[in-house]
Amino acid sequence: MENAEIIEILEDWNFWTKKHEIGIARLKYLRSLAEVEKTGQVAAIMGVRRSGKSTIMLQYIQQLIDKKVEAKNILYINFEDLRFKEINLDLLNRIYEIYLEYVQPSSRPYILLDEVHKIVGWEKFARTMHELKKASVFISGSNTKLLFGELASVLTGRHLDIFVFPLDFEEFLLFKKIQVKNILDLVSRRYQIKSFLNEYMMHGGFPLVCLSELKDDILQTYFEDIINKDIVENHVIEHVSKLKSLAKFYLTNIGRRISFNKISKFLGLSLDTIERYSYYLEEAYMVHFIKKFSYSVKEQERTMAVVYCVDNGLRNLIGFTFSKDSGWLYQNIVANQLIQKCGKENVFYWMSNTQEEVDFVVKIGIRIKQLIQVCYDLSGFDTKKREINALLKASKELKCKNLLMITEGYEKQEEIENKKIKFVPLWKWLLEKEKV
Repeated sequence: MENAEIIEILEDWNFWTKKHEIGIARLKYLRSLAEVEKTGQVAAIMGVRRSGKSTIMLQYIQQLIDKKVEAKNILYINFEDLRFKEINLDLLNRIYEIYLEYVQPSSRPYILLDEVHKIVGWEKFARTMHELKKASVFISGSNTKLLFGELASVLTGRHLDIFVFPLDFEEFLLFKKIQVKNILDLVSRRYQIKSFLNEYMMHGGFPLVCLSELKDDILQTYFEDIINKDIVENHVIEHVSKLKSLAKFYLTNIGRRISFNKISKFLGLSLDTIERYSYYLEEAYMVHFIKKFSYSVKEQERTMAVVYCVDNGLRNLIGFTFSKDSGWLYQNIVANQLIQKCGKENVFYWMSNTQEEVDFVVKIGIRIKQLIQVCYDLSGFDTKKREINALLKASKELKCKNLLMITEGYEKQEEIENKKIKFVPLWKWLLEKEKV
């Protein structure tokens, strides 16, 4: 590429000569970026494709400018720009040299590398910038390979990670111009909030989907892009159609325990291939696998996991279903909220020897902090009794008294067998400041 071509691309993306539309600020992520910057570490922004990582980077640039950082001291590079040809480490080094020569920063610059995993060897550039204190470095990627591969080996102890999810429900409401500031707002606008929860449950929280009328078209594109750009381009995939079938199977069966052996027979692929493809889907953040809680790591690994999808809208468009599936959709929302709040490594399900189940066990450090059951409809006596009995049994085994039942509308606190169980509607739980 000619220098003039590179400069043109950089000028289109950067704030040197123009302002950019940066959308609705996602404040919790901007706060996290500011906190990482203070530590002097490399900020690694991870998350599913189209969850808003690029926009958050641009919002952070605007925040820096608002704090009187000169625009010329900030370099943003989006490696998904199709005008970049032969994306490699030489190109990255050339871009940096052109930036120094053409823009001439007046102080130690901020360098933001978006979708940087597309460049083989990028981590050497990032480490050099960081260790020689040439720049404050921010990187983003749509694949956990960025975190557990190159980044982990070369930047060990030099990076802090920020995981970006599609909009949580509070952000979703902000995108709909509804802000819940206090309990009065919560009560006075509850019918409107519950109406938007139904939309959130069906169409999910990808930012563009939230704001667009063409929701299904956008979600279909996202599904194809995750498969093709984040999996097929990064791995050797012998059966792309079977990979898509596996993804559709998982999205259809959210909240269920899955068996690689059974799926292997169902799809006609080897067990090894099913395990690899499943890992790739999780690596691209499309799905999460939640393990059974056990004090034995060996038992955790050998027991079937429960699968969840990163976004309800993606699940509803791609998954095969005949009904609204409100119970499973509620459970999927809760799973994503807990993973976002506590980290996937701290969220489990529980199952007794006699098959009673509790949907979520939340562990903080070495302590079981909360047991959560999700039940959309508690109107049936047998259903309520079954869900409560499972909670009580898990409470006794795991020695946890913090028991929660998330419902569609039932709200109360009941004392059963000297244990207090709190019943909270999903819409209200999602807007609580401290959910766990």
